[in-house]
Amino acid sequence: MPIFFFVFFQIWTILKKMRHLGKIAILFLLFSLVFCKSMPPDADTKDDIEDIDISISLPNPEEPLPVSAFGEIWGYVVTGREAALVNNLPLSDIGYFSAEVDSYGKLIDIPKRRNLKFSGRVHLVAVCSGRALSHFVLNPASHHRRELIDDLLTAAKDFDGLQIDFENIPGRDADTFLSFLKELRQGLPTNKMFTIALPARTRKINDDQYDYEKIKPYVDRILIMAYDEHWSGSKPGSVASIKWCKQVADYSLKVIGKEKLIMGLPFYGRAWGDYNPSRALIYTSTEKLIDEHNVTEIRREDGIPVFEYSKNVSITVYYEDEYSLCARMNMYKTMGIASIGFWRLGQETPKVWEYIKLVK
Repeated sequence: MPIFFFVFFQIWTILKKMRHLGKIAILFLLFSLVFCKSMPPDADTKDDIEDIDISISLPNPEEPLPVSAFGEIWGYVVTGREAALVNNLPLSDIGYFSAEVDSYGKLIDIPKRRNLKFSGRVHLVAVCSGRALSHFVLNPASHHRRELIDDLLTAAKDFDGLQIDFENIPGRDADTFLSFLKELRQGLPTNKMFTIALPARTRKINDDQYDYEKIKPYVDRILIMAYDEHWSGSKPGSVASIKWCKQVADYSLKVIGKEKLIMGLPFYGRAWGDYNPSRALIYTSTEKLIDEHNVTEIRREDGIPVFEYSKNVSITVYYEDEYSLCARMNMYKTMGIASIGFWRLGQETPKVWEYIKLVK
């Protein structure tokens, strides 16, 4: 801090010869830079989780893995891959993925309930993938919103519940999204469950279109997608590290409560390479590649020059097995979480089902 005031004094001395407004403008800029530098990082960035000490007890790899029991166990099935739902799995609910909102705001590709042989509850999952499209269909002044709500309510008649999975809501549409959920809740019969899938949070963030506390009153369950901590465009890492999942679960329990909370778990992993060759090339870059890789053969296809070369790539893979899944489930059970959900059936190691129990 003393260094800052010394620098400030020197700058002020230089500014004495400047006009009054100039002094104010530059000083304002200086203070703004210092203030902004001291601000904490964005709380919603996945790669910026606080490095705090979290005590987690992992199962002993030398001992039998623990069996975790839950009152509700959800599994997601994708249209066209219904065979992933095999008999006698300890599941209470199925999320049937998915009906989709098309570019014109219409609900299309609605799964047929009869395609699933399952005695438990089956929920229609509706998705809307684009930010602009989400803004378009949520607009209360648009007739497309009313038509979409009617489509959703009609499609849900063949199911035990409806789940909304709109993952690209613009921040400015938070209020219209809430009113959209309210209208759907009012339109659904009382015997139909209304649920929502929401991205993971470790704390409350400003202007959150997925504010758990505000959404909670309108739904029966909230599935927290506690995965994609690391994704295809991030640095390599677990899609759901145990430490991060603990932070997500702590916050979710605090805000949502165990009665409405479903903690989502991943069955999938990801791979990262240290080199991605896909890009546009200017001529000098092409020449550099030819030189670096000692390319000697350049052929032509319809007059266009083309060549090939080989390069070693280091691949990093993070994945889920029965141990990592059991460790995560056991942690959730110990925390008092009553419901979990898996994305998605068909991606798991079959051994994991030996360590899951459904209790009524």
